Amino acid sequence: MIADAARYGRAHRLYRGVYAVGHEKLSWKGQCSAAVLACAPAAASYWSAAWLWGLATYRPSRFDLTVPSRRGHRRRQLNVHYAALGDEDLAEVDAIPVTSVERTHLDLAASHPRSLPKLLERAEEIEDEQGRRLFDLRRFESLLARTRGHAGHKPLSEALTIYRPDPTVLRSDLEKRFRALLRASSLPLPSHNVNVGPYELDCYWLEHSFCVELDTYGTHGSRRSFEEDRRRQRELRRLGIEVERVTDLQLRDEPGEVLAALAVSLERRRPA
Repeated sequence: MIADAARYGRAHRLYRGVYAVGHEKLSWKGQCSAAVLACAPAAASYWSAAWLWGLATYRPSRFDLTVPSRRGHRRRQLNVHYAALGDEDLAEVDAIPVTSVERTHLDLAASHPRSLPKLLERAEEIEDEQGRRLFDLRRFESLLARTRGHAGHKPLSEALTIYRPDPTVLRSDLEKRFRALLRASSLPLPSHNVNVGPYELDCYWLEHSFCVELDTYGTHGSRRSFEEDRRRQRELRRLGIEVERVTDLQLRDEPGEVLAALAVSLERRRPA
């Protein structure tokens, strides 16, 4: 029956055992689904998975698939990868089997480590159908715990560093480090934990109407905190106070750049 349908143009062979019914003008997702079916059991992976999840900014021209074995899966027009994936590494997007968000990052970390920051940033921005962000640090950590031999393990773990709250970094520690940095420079010292209206400012230069907020991801990593910080900054600007944010990682890795930026801001707002 299938042979007759193909002979009379009702079915169009895409791969062995996979046909398009009625026409060959398939969408990209239709072609991806056909490729997955041709190599079943298989899952769209790497850049194909990144596109399906909305993480990639360009649509790949070839389809990446991950299959459990090398038997019978050679296709010239497909990029076939081999790995035994567990249930936690698999998902579905528009009824297409696909590697999970975390596994997709891990695979791309091995071949495209420089793309990781942008991919992780996109995962933070995108929400699933339940309104949850795709990025979940706990799932990433679980993946890393069971894939220590994977080539993408180290670059992914390093890229996730900024998302891991450091329990040893407390607000008081940041204030001490920041004040020590200022004392070693020629910049004027601020007042600390000053109340202005309903807000408590971490470091405040009254004469300059300028303040620095000391941030860590662990205390400012949620959507609610993100929105509250913007509202707070807007209200302080209305009061004539300029706000600059300094993170614990910037203070640790870029102290010179932090001081240079502060010097410019303080000079610009120096009282006449």
